[in-house]
Amino acid sequence: MANVVVVGAQWGDEGKGKIVDWLSERADVIARFQGGHNAGHTLVIDGKVYKLHALPSGVVRGGKLSVIGNGVVLDPWHLMKEIETVRAQGVEISPETLMIAENTPLILPFHGELDRAREEAASKGTKIGTTGRGIGPAYEDKVGRRAIRVADLSDDATLEARVDRALQHHDPLRKGLGVEPIDRDALIAQLKEIASQVLPFAAPVWKVMNEKRKAGKRILFEGAQGALLDIDFGTYPFVTSSNVIAGQAATGVGIGPNAIDYVLGIVKAYTTRVGEGPFPTELLDDDGERLGTRGHEFGTTTGRKRRCGWFDACLVRQTCATSGITGISLTKLDVLDGFETLKICVGYELDGERLDYLPFAADQQARCTPIYEEMEGWSESTEGARSWADLPANAIKYVRRVEELIDCPVALLSTSPEREDTILVTDPFAD
Repeated sequence: MANVVVVGAQWGDEGKGKIVDWLSERADVIARFQGGHNAGHTLVIDGKVYKLHALPSGVVRGGKLSVIGNGVVLDPWHLMKEIETVRAQGVEISPETLMIAENTPLILPFHGELDRAREEAASKGTKIGTTGRGIGPAYEDKVGRRAIRVADLSDDATLEARVDRALQHHDPLRKGLGVEPIDRDALIAQLKEIASQVLPFAAPVWKVMNEKRKAGKRILFEGAQGALLDIDFGTYPFVTSSNVIAGQAATGVGIGPNAIDYVLGIVKAYTTRVGEGPFPTELLDDDGERLGTRGHEFGTTTGRKRRCGWFDACLVRQTCATSGITGISLTKLDVLDGFETLKICVGYELDGERLDYLPFAADQQARCTPIYEEMEGWSESTEGARSWADLPANAIKYVRRVEELIDCPVALLSTSPEREDTILVTDPFAD
């Protein structure tokens, strides 16, 4: 049976939620392998809207096992609120349908406080544009070997020792930022209270995942954010705090890389970005405003307005390489309806030299100017198209040119938020 990894191939917000939901109908297990609740996925099913942040997108589908892997950092209080919200919408969630890896690090209240304090203290031009939800500081504690993990909630003595170790690091940091020390007793009480709600979902996920694979079950690995926010291969330092690229799928749930059969990259037909950082094709004109308005470009998690620009084939070609993407799902093609002329970035000019990639050095990124190729747009509507025959000729030409420029085929084409408005070219789950 084929196992599929889904990753965003731009700066996030590419429409992963819909595609994961579309694929999850045929999967047995849906596993979230990185990120935190700073990510947001919006699903529209039979007219009902689900907004998910910590939960895997597969939870809204009955008969599936959803998994939160060890590569995720988890805010347990947010998770329980999200579970209650989704339950109120008629979705059943239990330890039989949702598992959390025992070695998943927790996001604690002081992580969010540190996140926000740092961002407030940062000078203009050095702000990262973080959501302030504590994801970065939680990952710092993980690699600093001072994280409190789900398994630690099961033993009071272990939990208190872990808290003391964390406070030895965090209280001096807070003092330097002018923030009050952490109330140790209150924090321990909070953790003991939430433990009884979280621990029923805890499981040796690595073991379960390997058993499912051996049993021939189809596994769908779900990533958050986008590859251009990867801590190593993104536009550093304006990135997230985890590895987003497809290779993380194996590490993030405890399964070998040979378990991955297909990597599906989710790509918008144009480009968006939330927060600070370089954006070579950003449009600060009427076209950019039009893309944002037609595409409803506001973050699911933050509500922040997204920056919009033309499709950057150079960057997507890079992410296809670093994630080993087999095929892409091109989303929001309908947003381009009505543009007389469309532009695609095919390279950059840097100090008189043409580049076919974006360099890592921040000063060089700032000096890169996009080289555009223009294409004729289309006046007909593509919204709701479910076959190639429903698409205007120029829309098909646009898709084919994107394939050529990124050196990767289109496997799916999405033409609206509705899950059925999808054109299947290649089945990622084909054996």
